Amino acid sequence: MTRLKTFQELFKRDRRPGDLVFAVLFLGFCLFLLANLRSQAQWLDNTATVAQPAFWPTVAVIGMSFFAGLHLIGSMVSPRIPGRLKEGIFWLRSAEYAVYFLIYVWSVPIVGYLLSTILFSLFLTVRLGYRSRTAIIMSVLFGLSVVLVFRTGLQVRIPPGQFYQYLPDSIRTFAMVYL
Repeated sequence: MTRLKTFQELFKRDRRPGDLVFAVLFLGFCLFLLANLRSQAQWLDNTATVAQPAFWPTVAVIGMSFFAGLHLIGSMVSPRIPGRLKEGIFWLRSAEYAVYFLIYVWSVPIVGYLLSTILFSLFLTVRLGYRSRTAIIMSVLFGLSVVLVFRTGLQVRIPPGQFYQYLPDSIRTFAMVYL
């Protein structure tokens, strides 16, 4: 037997842990995009409105800002479910990996792409809890294969590491070009 719901029951909303934090951050991000929209997208003279390069980005950012504002209002008026601190800490734990990636990007010009990539993949493997010999070997092989595919195979230009200048002359040129 199906039960009909009233309008209020249909749109009843509880504020989940972290919902208010997300709503504030997302609205802030939307307002940041809105403030920078004029410098990022052009409005041209003698062009139809819908053909303007800035028209659809403007529609999208205004729509995102409007719905982010509604989300924030909905979060503020909804009854709160406890557990916000636990949810916030969980979000911060995921930012840990962004910091690891920034350290990796910072280290590439210093120690080189090959060494940085192998150390980064090895570190992440150990950090995720895979400490067996097979996992370590696979991690090193993965790092080596990434370097070979991007640097040698696809010839992506990545600046050589400062560390390469200390290599012998016969190896230095090869390392700067392929590693």
